[in-house]
Amino acid sequence: MTDETPAEKPPLPDHLSTDPRSPHFNGDVLRHPVGIRFNGVEKTNVEEYCVSEGWIRVPAGPAKDRYGNPMTLKLKGTVEPYYRDA
Repeated sequence: MTDETPAEKPPLPDHLSTDPRSPHFNGDVLRHPVGIRFNGVEKTNVEEYCVSEGWIRVPAGPAKDRYGNPMTLKLKGTVEPYYRDA
């Protein structure tokens, strides 16, 4: 029997992106399931968020830009990131 404690979760940043090419990508935070509550509604398709500026980026359907990346919409409102229970 081992006495392992669960890994300490890092604090959630003000600005986070799921795109590894972004300067706001943080692999340590994304190892844990992160949830986003936007204007009081749970969002599951958020690609990027900024709490201080109050916006999220979500996919704009199946559309792609000329580099093959999904097109995104920027929605403004109240952003509340949190760690989901595993």
